[in-house]
Amino acid sequence: MATLPDPRALTRSDESTPTAQESLPLFPPVPCHREIERQAPTPPERAADRVGIARLAASSPLADSKRGAEYFLLPARSILNRCDSDRVPFTWTVNPYRGCEFGCKYCYARYTHEYMELDGGEFERKIFVKRGAGQMAARELRSNAVRGEHIAIGTATDPYQPAERDFGATRAILEEMAELEGLNVSITTKSDQVLRDLDILLRIHERSKLSVSLSITTPRRGLARLLEPRAPRPDLRIGAVRALRQAGIAAGILVMPVLPGLTDRIADLEILARAARDAGACWFAANVLFLMAASRKQFFPFLAERFPRLARQYQDWYTRSGYAPESYRAEIAERFASLRRKYGLETRPEAPERTPIHVQEQLALAL
Repeated sequence: MATLPDPRALTRSDESTPTAQESLPLFPPVPCHREIERQAPTPPERAADRVGIARLAASSPLADSKRGAEYFLLPARSILNRCDSDRVPFTWTVNPYRGCEFGCKYCYARYTHEYMELDGGEFERKIFVKRGAGQMAARELRSNAVRGEHIAIGTATDPYQPAERDFGATRAILEEMAELEGLNVSITTKSDQVLRDLDILLRIHERSKLSVSLSITTPRRGLARLLEPRAPRPDLRIGAVRALRQAGIAAGILVMPVLPGLTDRIADLEILARAARDAGACWFAANVLFLMAASRKQFFPFLAERFPRLARQYQDWYTRSGYAPESYRAEIAERFASLRRKYGLETRPEAPERTPIHVQEQLALAL
């Protein structure tokens, strides 16, 4: 198997909490919306010489600026996007935002900003809120074409990033889903903020198939803070899985991505598997890091600064391909299969009982 050296010791586990702010009346009324009286905002750049999504982005008015990010109101034409790839287990995707404040160093979705003629480094600094998300969802979800087909929320950007507290695009979409029957919905997030919408999730759960995945790359707070600077702590995400399961909602953990030499230590993965079991998780799955060119531009300099002993190996593995060597991926797959057998976990979402389950008290994570 191809191997990498262990990373250096890590510190820092503090997490800042964004202050409460006012909200913009973009979507159907939800608790987190704000009202702002201000001059009409201006778009970030001239749009006349651009086409498609780049033109829409360039004509998007600036809504707010805080936490080191700018927020633009994107005049999107659709909220449901059909995915025809055989490599993914869903038919439709929903991403209420373009860009993500969590700023994960490895994020594969940075390339989506390039479609808007923006550099991938702006992914966490220029956030685009899809305007009218609730209204678009109300119209598109009522199409017979989506009934029973898998709708995945949060495939490219996190639906519960900090912007959701201010704009409520995700909640507006979920409210429309709660009015319908026969949907098949999954949510993937790195945030315990998903619990804010537990009331709506329970309504969806009663009438449709629903699963929620919390993405956790490492149980170590210091390492998580370096890799995912503004995402909630790993223990908060574990707590969200527990709360969802206690409510009877199918929930599990995705260790995605597994970062070679950084988050693949057997002891750390064992901690996560045990925590998943104790939280009542329905599944425990993983994928090894996939690194596209737009992501390499951000991730390689980060490695060179913080983990120089790993930088050369990553360059050897990922410069010509977005994938780690097959031998390494096979080894990680077997490692997770062994952990699932040991802790009685599944590989994919399974519908839980309709009644809430009893979950063991959480064991403390070795952070």
